Amino acid sequence: MSPTNPATPPTSYRAVLRSPYAARLLTGTLVGRLPAGMVPVAIVLLVTAEGGPLALGGLLSAVYGLASALAQPVKGRLMDRFGPVRVSGPAAVLNAAGLLLLPWAVATGEPAVVVGAVGLAGLCTPPLESGLRLMWPRVFPDPARHRAALGLDTSTQGVIHISGPLLVAGLAAVQGPGIAFAGAAVLGLGGSVLALTTAPVRTWRPATTGRAHRSGLLRGRGLGPVFTAVAGIGFVLGTLNIWAVSVADRHGLPMVSGLLPAVFSTGSLIGGLIFGRRVWPGSPPAQLLATTCGFCAGWLPLLTTPGPVAAIVLVVVPGLFLAPAIAGAFTTTRALAPAGRLGEAYGWLILALGTGHAAGTALTGQLAAVHPLAGPALLITGAAAAVAVLTPARRHRHPAPSSPPQP
Repeated sequence: MSPTNPATPPTSYRAVLRSPYAARLLTGTLVGRLPAGMVPVAIVLLVTAEGGPLALGGLLSAVYGLASALAQPVKGRLMDRFGPVRVSGPAAVLNAAGLLLLPWAVATGEPAVVVGAVGLAGLCTPPLESGLRLMWPRVFPDPARHRAALGLDTSTQGVIHISGPLLVAGLAAVQGPGIAFAGAAVLGLGGSVLALTTAPVRTWRPATTGRAHRSGLLRGRGLGPVFTAVAGIGFVLGTLNIWAVSVADRHGLPMVSGLLPAVFSTGSLIGGLIFGRRVWPGSPPAQLLATTCGFCAGWLPLLTTPGPVAAIVLVVVPGLFLAPAIAGAFTTTRALAPAGRLGEAYGWLILALGTGHAAGTALTGQLAAVHPLAGPALLITGAAAAVAVLTPARRHRHPAPSSPPQP
């Protein structure tokens, strides 16, 4: 992949959103992915409302998230072969049905039924994120608008994890936690329909023959370090949520548990909008390494164990680099993935992020209460691991010669 052309003019987000299909694709995908922010919280509330322990609710939430992540590469591979509509459409219907059945499954009290229902609903999550990233080059073939669309896309992801829990809390307060699953099912299905009925999605056709689909994905491509680095970023995100709860408990300020992730996400929104609006020098792998280094350095001030107010202010800095780093990971993956395997490569990227998130959540849950430095140390460890695997991989700046450009 050649370095970004400095002469390429920037574009405005207004121009991106006013382009045909862009606003509909982005809105449909965000609404369709709201269950990702709603269901884990709804599961915890439902389990505790039925008299179950909080630990069980957390475990079932993890099962849902991991099941959703584990299925992403398979769904991506299927999208490469058959297109987003034939994969995400049935998945959205099955996911909605699974969510509607979850309150019944939890009410049975049978562990096998509950775990099976949660896992099945997670496995059927439609791959809307991968599908959207496949569509941007088709909707915006020029580099400036493509970059702006990707920056807008990645920077707005925090809306899912801020709005989702708020929606669940509001619905549960009015009708009980069971209604939150119905709301998630309606939003997920409705958003999927909105995105999948957009013309570029409906008319998508595979660009390569079946032979390309059998080519090796990781072999000699330099994608392994990218996936590993994204797992490190996911580890940081999982650590952040638990560390925020521990800070709130330590200082007796419950609001801090929500404010820390919200302010961090706000920083990510700002950083993503800045990243997508401007033209940056260097190849996608170089940009990924630079933004990951900034992400890592941004956590260092937390080693001073600041108070809650200072911590809320400080998390803005690493947040500024999150969306640019994620955008860089997707751009690098697009440059390095074999022809006809981009959906699968995106699926592995999302799996890496989800797996790292789960690992960070689990480990921080065990260590955050032990010492005030445990949380900041884990945050820096995850980010530093991402930098460590990307630094020696800078030689993988170009796709292998046998790989034609992605559509």
